[in-house]
Amino acid sequence: MSDEEIIVETRDLVKIYPGEIKAVQGINLQIKRGEIYGFLGPNGAGKSTTIKMLSTSIKPTSGSATIMGYDIVRDSMKVRRVIGVVPQDLTTDEDLKGIENIEMVARFYDIPSKEARSRAKELLSLVDLSDFGEKYVSSYSGGMRKRLELVVGLVHNPQVLFLDEPTLGLDVQTRAKMWDYIRKIREELGVTIILTSHYLEEVDELADRISIIDHGKIIVTGTSDELKSNLKGDIIQVEFSSEADANKFADYEDKIEVSYPKPQEVRMKVRDADSQLPDIMKYIVNNGIKPLKLSVHRPSLDQVFLEYTGREIREEEGGDVRKMAMNMRRLRR
Repeated sequence: MSDEEIIVETRDLVKIYPGEIKAVQGINLQIKRGEIYGFLGPNGAGKSTTIKMLSTSIKPTSGSATIMGYDIVRDSMKVRRVIGVVPQDLTTDEDLKGIENIEMVARFYDIPSKEARSRAKELLSLVDLSDFGEKYVSSYSGGMRKRLELVVGLVHNPQVLFLDEPTLGLDVQTRAKMWDYIRKIREELGVTIILTSHYLEEVDELADRISIIDHGKIIVTGTSDELKSNLKGDIIQVEFSSEADANKFADYEDKIEVSYPKPQEVRMKVRDADSQLPDIMKYIVNNGIKPLKLSVHRPSLDQVFLEYTGREIREEEGGDVRKMAMNMRRLRR
């Protein structure tokens, strides 16, 4: 099997919940063996619903998908044998030891006890938990619990691993360490990883290819560099002291591409910020406009998201605040 082999494919995948809630609207994608494939989008965009369909926990309303050649509906039991799933929520039992959690899941896959213990030790070593396998999970830090969740999803040697918001609730330093373990899993085990996240830097750092998903639809797909290069320019963002000052800038629209993400902010896409910024500043001063803050951004994934969705991803992150807070409290134990 070549590295270019397509092992996950969807065709017009749709999920409509009762009340005509269209969570996923006709997703088409192809994922290659050995890729880390990133789904980037705000909460409620359809990322988790897509993962739930591909992992056979819910059925699609229409369309189809295959994993390793198995249909997710017709061959659901075979699909479950070749995939691993690490959900957002913590699933390991705090009253069991780390190695006991892994062995318990191994029994679900009919893995003999001797093989399961050997496999558990290998996986714990992979994520630097060898010294904690015989300790109760209740004593683990948040990062350690997330690492244990990772290896529990790998106990049956899956070909495809789904990671749904794998670093949700972790601090920045622990998240970065988790990225290292995710790369290590791909490199040492050869697993294809499908990653969902609303952390821009996480997807940018890990994914070979990225799909931006919003309102249940894939808007654009490509490598991080491809998506950034599509912007073809720099972004100048200015925050004004009042909405009136921002409105005064409207006359500049004839000379430059301008948008207004917030009432007192102006976002300008320019060919070259270094050459055009002096003219923009001259216009602001000559018209008595008072800027509070001005920043220049070279093409970034944040700007890609803003370009294709019309808003920043962080504006949409509040939809699941209560659930995130619960996760964070759990991780602090």
